[in-house]
Amino acid sequence: TFQTNILTELRNWKLSLIQHHKLQMKQEKEKHAAHVKQLCNEVENLKELLHTYEISIARKDEVITNLTQAIEKEKERVELMRKFTLWRIQHVKASQEEYANRIANKHFRTTLMKKVWAAWRSLSEEKWKDKVARACQLRAEDVCVQLTNDYEAKIAELTADLERTKAEILRLHSERDQYEDTMKKAFMRGVCALNLEAMTMFQGK
Repeated sequence: TFQTNILTELRNWKLSLIQHHKLQMKQEKEKHAAHVKQLCNEVENLKELLHTYEISIARKDEVITNLTQAIEKEKERVELMRKFTLWRIQHVKASQEEYANRIANKHFRTTLMKKVWAAWRSLSEEKWKDKVARACQLRAEDVCVQLTNDYEAKIAELTADLERTKAEILRLHSERDQYEDTMKKAFMRGVCALNLEAMTMFQGK
């Protein structure tokens, strides 16, 4: 009958709705499961990335510590070299003063001997006085010239030694500046490389 057909159609429609609803629920569950799985994979990837960052940070801290220790050691070495150089300069100055005093004493004794010889010469005979005077004068002049040459050579040697010491100080300061600049550049290159690697990984994700 018509009523039976309607009831049958309603039952069929109801069953169709139920089947459609079950199918949608199944699809939603599958989508949800896939989404949850994707999120789990992303969490695992983020955990691995975090672990990688922790290792990189630990290595960077170790590098910074090593560089800091190296810089401190270099500062200590430069300070020791500076103290040694100052001591060397003072020693050279003391040597110069001592040598100058010896030369002055020799000159004083030579002058005194010349005066004594002149007084004694005035008591001698006229001929011998002139002859001995010329000989003594030549000898004294030779001694003075020799002493002057020795003194100038020693001063030149000490001056050259002082200049070499000053050059060594400048070289040590230059090496220290170059070393600190190299350390800073190496540290900045390491930081830039780490930032670039992190940026690449984030862009990849």
